[in-house]
Amino acid sequence: MAPSGPGSVRRRCRRVLYWIPVVFISLLLGWSYYAYAIQLCIVSMENIGEQVVCLIAYHLLFAMFVWSYWKTIFTLPMNPSKEFHLSYAEKELLEREPRGEAHQEVLRRAAKDLPIYTRTMSGAIRYCDRCQLIKPDRCHHCSVCDKCILKMDHHCPWVNNCVGFSNYKFFLLFLAYSLLYCLFIAATDLQYFIKFWTNGLPDTQAKFHIMFLFFAAAMFSVSLSSLFGYHCWLVSKNKSTLEAFRSPVFRHGTDKNGFSLGFGKNMRQVFGDEKRYWLLPIFSSLGDGCSFPTCLVNQDPEQPSTPAGLNSSSKNPENHQFPAKPLRESQSHLLTDSQSWTENSTSLGKGKAGMSNPALTMENET
Repeated sequence: MAPSGPGSVRRRCRRVLYWIPVVFISLLLGWSYYAYAIQLCIVSMENIGEQVVCLIAYHLLFAMFVWSYWKTIFTLPMNPSKEFHLSYAEKELLEREPRGEAHQEVLRRAAKDLPIYTRTMSGAIRYCDRCQLIKPDRCHHCSVCDKCILKMDHHCPWVNNCVGFSNYKFFLLFLAYSLLYCLFIAATDLQYFIKFWTNGLPDTQAKFHIMFLFFAAAMFSVSLSSLFGYHCWLVSKNKSTLEAFRSPVFRHGTDKNGFSLGFGKNMRQVFGDEKRYWLLPIFSSLGDGCSFPTCLVNQDPEQPSTPAGLNSSSKNPENHQFPAKPLRESQSHLLTDSQSWTENSTSLGKGKAGMSNPALTMENET
């Protein structure tokens, strides 16, 4: 076994330090359970009915909070599949070719059959030197994880994980349930907090737990409400945090709404078609994270011709044209839904079948 060098020791130390925010949240959550369930409900509440109702509601929110938080932390981010990695021969060509047009020509040939729409600001193919792969749409390299992450939103220190395609739904549910958890605690603790200042509570240990519990719940409610509201807005516009700060660039130029298909379809991309799974931290997002339906005004000349049965002149209510694009079958129905995009149900069925592209089937990510 190779000896551990200074660099290896530093990396291990950084990994340990990255877990400090998660440990802090976990300890805070453990204390809040003790303060609410034991000191407030069991010790301070005198009405049995109030105790039962508060404990049942509290444990339900607590369970959903912990479940979604756990899934956000331990769901591994998805990385681009093998078809986006360059072959050995293509890597050799890139190493020999100088940066410039020749370099881009190699990448263009490698990306010819890939479902890629976005480009760099200069119009070049998006390529990651670290991972040696062509970046799929909405994929970015995380400097902390040192990997390319599919539909990367941001790297969150509070979960010590990248938030991206594989766990974005879990992250949203974590924000939602943590906000409900804090609001519930603040609302049910309020009357006892008031009694604290009016000397209506006996001078016991529970008195101080009740006071600090209300302060912590109210403080986190304010910060979580703004963060959750911001991500709800992102979902409604089908944007990631990175795309909100820097709009994606397509062949025709920058388009901040290039991936937006309308509120309903944007929601379904994240939460899926089955509404019964929307409130559960179970993966139900549509697609594979590598290709996304777009709603662009200009046609991309490098993309394949319109699939059979899908009229490229079909427009949504905002008069945006749908360019032809090879989509995974699980995503293609977002562009061929009869309720939103077409009026002729007969031509819809043909268009939906025409979007299937077996040649672009990808391996399942784990």
